[in-house]
Amino acid sequence: MDTKELIQCVAERIGRSESDSAKLVEGLSIVLKERLSELDSIAIPGFGTFEAKKKDERIVNNPSNGKRMLVPPRVVVNFKVSNVLKSKLK
Repeated sequence: MDTKELIQCVAERIGRSESDSAKLVEGLSIVLKERLSELDSIAIPGFGTFEAKKKDERIVNNPSNGKRMLVPPRVVVNFKVSNVLKSKLK
């Protein structure tokens, strides 16, 4: 499913226009980005939890040439599915 299909599905479900639904999806995306960049977790009942974790910088070896490289720190997002959604998928 791409963004356009998502917007169409949301519009049908909530009975609003596609432009209103696009604003809703865009707003949700912005809030998720802002909160996860601040390392907050976001729980959506019945769906799951998004959790941001900061990975420290580390040194790795490049397997092709054997040189050591420094990997900069980064933020990684993990998603844990709620038990309600797990049971519906089974």
